[in-house]
Amino acid sequence: MPALLLRQTASALRSQQLPDERATPFIKWVGGKASLLPELLKHVPGKLRRYHEPFVGGGALFFAVQPRRAILCDNNAELVIAYQQVRDNPYGVLDILAQHVYDQAHFTAVRALDPRALTEAGRAARFIYLNKTCFNGLWRVNRAGRFNVPIGRYKNPAFHNPTTVVRASNALRGTQVLHLPFEKSLEKTAPGDFVYLDPPYDPVSLTASFASYTASGFNFEDQKRLAWACTALNRRGVRFLLSNSATPRIRELYKAFEQRTVKAPRSINCKAGGRGHVDELLVFNA
Repeated sequence: MPALLLRQTASALRSQQLPDERATPFIKWVGGKASLLPELLKHVPGKLRRYHEPFVGGGALFFAVQPRRAILCDNNAELVIAYQQVRDNPYGVLDILAQHVYDQAHFTAVRALDPRALTEAGRAARFIYLNKTCFNGLWRVNRAGRFNVPIGRYKNPAFHNPTTVVRASNALRGTQVLHLPFEKSLEKTAPGDFVYLDPPYDPVSLTASFASYTASGFNFEDQKRLAWACTALNRRGVRFLLSNSATPRIRELYKAFEQRTVKAPRSINCKAGGRGHVDELLVFNA
């Protein structure tokens, strides 16, 4: 679809009060929180100075809250660029997405591209295309940082969706989106702010570990560093909500704070019998 037509389509959507419609995530993400939103929203204060997400992922809670002021961060550079471009250049991203097709050969060729050789809009479009067409929307990279997930089995994956992208762009307007590790992100918080933390989860078993969103991974030492950071937030008068696996060692790390166990769907499993609902832990300080 030509860029001019995409702009006309977006203009028509705006004339139908598109900005008044609630934005939703423009990507899929392992551990996405759409199903847990009713529980998470119970812990978001009605008035907050600024909203923070150091592990933004799909951003389901951000899009549900749509705060006036926000800082979104992640340690995945490709994800951050996708957010920045959807915010700043949605029609350029859509124009490139329209050139992609759902096909094994095309998928393999796009996956093999070095994203650093692309334009920023092309890099964002590549990320969205691969995310929407790969197996289970799983973003996994090897130690060299190269995306290595195979193509998924879909009838008609919706990787080019002007309505979703334009609504997300409207919601992101004025929001800072930064490529930072969580500790650097949390340095930007102040009393009266609210932080939602959704890190890679502590594995519930030796075979259930998945933290390869970036080449560096996320291990239990990182989990301990995050718990210390939450203690520092509490001391500074910053409200936070954290979600993680309801494992004994995560419960122990956060024993000084309020905890709730909730049921969440588990979908990342190659066998349907391995999917279902699992316990997740919500940790909060107010």
